Amino acid sequence: MELEKGVQRWVVDISKWNPSPDYFSSVMSFLPQHEHSSITMFVKMEDRKRALVSRLLQYALVHQVLGIPFDEIIIRRTDEGKPYLEYVNKTCALPNFNFNTSHDGNFVAIASEPVCLVGLDIVNYSIPVKESVEEFIQNFSSYFSSLEWTDITKSDSPYDKLNRFYRYWCLKEAFVKATGVGMGKRLDNVEFHHSCWNDIFVTVDGKEFKNWRFWLLELGENHLVSIARGHPATATTSYKRTLKQTEFGEKEYRLGLNLPSVDFIFRMVEDLLPVSVLAGHYSTDI
Repeated sequence: MELEKGVQRWVVDISKWNPSPDYFSSVMSFLPQHEHSSITMFVKMEDRKRALVSRLLQYALVHQVLGIPFDEIIIRRTDEGKPYLEYVNKTCALPNFNFNTSHDGNFVAIASEPVCLVGLDIVNYSIPVKESVEEFIQNFSSYFSSLEWTDITKSDSPYDKLNRFYRYWCLKEAFVKATGVGMGKRLDNVEFHHSCWNDIFVTVDGKEFKNWRFWLLELGENHLVSIARGHPATATTSYKRTLKQTEFGEKEYRLGLNLPSVDFIFRMVEDLLPVSVLAGHYSTDI
């Protein structure tokens, strides 16, 4: 099915990529010039790597799925900062191709959908160093509903509390990122329900959003990833303007909502480049 081609899940483990400064600059040169400042603005190399790989994933995925040459891909951001593809091809069989990226800890990832909105979030649930788990999660209590907060704090195990906290947080971020809102949104009215973290659904102000699906997965040691898939009519006004289609018949939308969710494919940075780099880079710089 052509639509299934638009369902992609890619991830890069940046802890395994240690480029020299020259090689890093060479890889960055494959991106448009206007993308460079959003990478070099970071001081720490780990942050620069995340920013570079995040953007490479976007261009590489668009290139592979839609066949657009790298130098013809135009990616912009909404007022809220959500990236989108500025590309109109009336013959494209993917009516609403959109993507979302996330990074934390060792991983940078991207997910795409052909019909529904997609939101993606990665969390690295490391143990707090300067405060107890209870003190750490208390800082974020206002972001959770009373039901969620009870579920987070009911365990006697600090590790279990932290794990539950990050699971809810990951789901909430994926949801709001899918709509294009970003994390400035009030979140205590966004309440997640689950059965042992399966059959996940969300309510907003007590109303269930039935046209949404969610996945919560382990992604390497101490990393979680959440994927949200939902109706384009839920998008912010600025994000709706970037979509080709926001209204669907019930049958048409269900086809997109119920597409199989694929496993994450682990990529190397070199897999994302549009052409082979010089052999010398591989032998001396990586």
